Amino acid sequence: MSASIDDFIRAGTPPDASVIAGLTADVVELGSVGAAAEGERLRSAVLGFGPLEGLLGEPSVTDVVVNGDGAVWVDRGDGMQRADLVLEAPAARALATRLAGLARRRLDDAQPWVDGVLPGGVRLHAILPPLAEGGTHLSLRVPRHQPAGVEGLLALGAVDAQMARTLRLVVDARCSFLVVGGTGAGKTTILGALLSQCPPSDRIVVVEDVRELDPAHPHVVRLQGRGANVEGAGSVTMVDLVRQALRMRPDRLVVGEVRGGEVREMLAALNTGHDGGAATVHANGMAEVPARLEALGALAGLGREALHAQLRGAVQVVIEVRRVGPRRVVSGLGVTRWSESEVVVDPALDVDATTGRVRVGPGAQALDRLLAGHGCSRGVGHSGRGSGSEGAGFGAGGAGSGAVPSGRPGGHDG
Repeated sequence: MSASIDDFIRAGTPPDASVIAGLTADVVELGSVGAAAEGERLRSAVLGFGPLEGLLGEPSVTDVVVNGDGAVWVDRGDGMQRADLVLEAPAARALATRLAGLARRRLDDAQPWVDGVLPGGVRLHAILPPLAEGGTHLSLRVPRHQPAGVEGLLALGAVDAQMARTLRLVVDARCSFLVVGGTGAGKTTILGALLSQCPPSDRIVVVEDVRELDPAHPHVVRLQGRGANVEGAGSVTMVDLVRQALRMRPDRLVVGEVRGGEVREMLAALNTGHDGGAATVHANGMAEVPARLEALGALAGLGREALHAQLRGAVQVVIEVRRVGPRRVVSGLGVTRWSESEVVVDPALDVDATTGRVRVGPGAQALDRLLAGHGCSRGVGHSGRGSGSEGAGFGAGGAGSGAVPSGRPGGHDG
């Protein structure tokens, strides 16, 4: 076997599954079972996740992390738990460096952190000492199933029938919306499902720093950022990509995650005829969204007044998601409103975290008017239940006149 490996090295042949199979298939001493086992071990060590392969292969696992002390922790949907595995410092660094190469990124002393997506969709982040204390820190996030359309969210229990009906109307009305929540709350899952709900004739241009969105839609164009090379040149930022996306005839412009100066270009685009756009934003709740966008706007040189003036006509709906134990739920939906000199978000629907019941808020009638203005609602007072109405019906006398039970909340993280 060693001679064959040397031949491959001399020839400059990169390792892949066929090379590994060729190295082990003809080893008589191992037997068929031993050859298969050796081939799997080599594949895991060269192309896979090495000692973490078993953990990442578990269906319930969402995250695997390695800390600087070599301790391995795993999240199976109910919080981090210590795994019965420890990586030595050299092994952890070697694994992180190899995975970075598989993600077509670099990780070394000159570039001591990496953020990328591995073949198969696993999200990779690693950071080297001395930036990380003790040793290499490695984070791996397993891609969750992204449901196809609102029906997929309903089947997963992430929404109930009332919320599902509303989300369909928001998409059909081409309202521009933000999906907000904390880390791991399921923002990407919800956004991907709503993009899958868009008509097949829509051309969706998705801009992401690292690819995560994978909507079930026939016409999706994906743009992805790029870091600088060894010489410090060649970087492509989210701002660059949003500008390019506007020249690509998008029917819907989507920014996977707004976390910097690209907020300026995105708001400008949504104010100039690019309706139906969407993005995700890290925020504790829908009420905090304007303040969060103010902070991001400051990175782009936008003052508070300018940011709110842009936001006023750019975003109509805010969808809030949260994680409840192993479950991801759509916890609320709000509408934006101009209040004297700033934009505020009024909750229209809110899901009680304890009972799972949907309650209406002060923005319910504004939501009805918004949807009615796009021909997607019969207006306030129509519940859409029992009468065949397609209206949202959250105003007085409709379904929103009292709380209604929601479906089984849940879903997969994005």
